[in-house]
Amino acid sequence: MTIPIWVYAVVAGIVISALMAIKTGREERQLEMEDIEREGEIYMQRLEQEKEMKKGIKATNE
Repeated sequence: MTIPIWVYAVVAGIVISALMAIKTGREERQLEMEDIEREGEIYMQRLEQEKEMKKGIKATNE
């Protein structure tokens, strides 16, 4: 009993598709993490600026 060649082609296509899906998922997660880190840095900078502004306002009021 022999297996037709098209079955091998289908199985190879499924394996390649799965590998590409895994690769793409990893890349997307990496990009999301970079975006989250960038947004976090911007947020921390804003907090620091507000903190400095409040210190400046307190110093001028006293």
